[in-house]
Amino acid sequence: MEPVRFIHITDTHLNAPGNKPLFKQADMADKLRNVFLHMQASQCQPAFVLITGDLTHDGDKEDYAYFRSLVDEASSSLGVPIYVALGNHDHREPFREGYLGEQASTQPYYYALTIAGMRLIVLNSQVEGRHHGEIDQQQMAWLAEELQESAPLGTVIALHHPLLNVNIASAGQMLANAEELAGVLKEGHVTGIFAGHVHSNNVGTYAGMLSVASSGTAFSGEMIDEGLLRLYDSCSYNIVTVSPSTTTVELITLPATDREFHRYNPALHMA
Repeated sequence: MEPVRFIHITDTHLNAPGNKPLFKQADMADKLRNVFLHMQASQCQPAFVLITGDLTHDGDKEDYAYFRSLVDEASSSLGVPIYVALGNHDHREPFREGYLGEQASTQPYYYALTIAGMRLIVLNSQVEGRHHGEIDQQQMAWLAEELQESAPLGTVIALHHPLLNVNIASAGQMLANAEELAGVLKEGHVTGIFAGHVHSNNVGTYAGMLSVASSGTAFSGEMIDEGLLRLYDSCSYNIVTVSPSTTTVELITLPATDREFHRYNPALHMA
């Protein structure tokens, strides 16, 4: 069976033109456009693009409509579909209106599909109004049922909050029921778990499963003296290749200024 290659992007943090930007020093839309242009120039020929949450920063209807226009333009240029998950900066009702063109709803956004023998399952780890994540029991039951059916190339899981514990984020900011989720995932042939949220690049295993937490296109973070988190200019994405025997993750880093955007104490920003 032929391998499946896809692009993993995360944490784009866009706002529509005219809305207050995340940082005045950077245009998050231009950063995302540069990623799409780099993908096209590299001729990596992915089967699809996956964006794992924090699609917008403030998450109003206009932000999602603008984000959708960029995604549609890129999808047309690249000739591949683009799939998304929701993060803690996203909001379900305006997402459904502005991005999906549906009636507003607070229902979680999750789904599964199969591409060339590889199953992609996108989960909604976002908890409205909170920084941490959780997979609700409705999704857990649905996921367990989905995993009962096998996929020739196994299953890739996408969500915003990683299962990994990372140095720059406290446990209270992560996925609250990671162990429970891992228990369900172990029942299926999971070849990789892809997330964002932490704005640093991390690759490891959780319960024996490949787990990736990526920095994203908007900015990166690093801990500095006195417990402060420094946010700085960076931009990256992953090229993921899933084959019958292995999954590889290639980190692609685009040129950036390393300019500091902001610093703060994460312990004071738990909500």
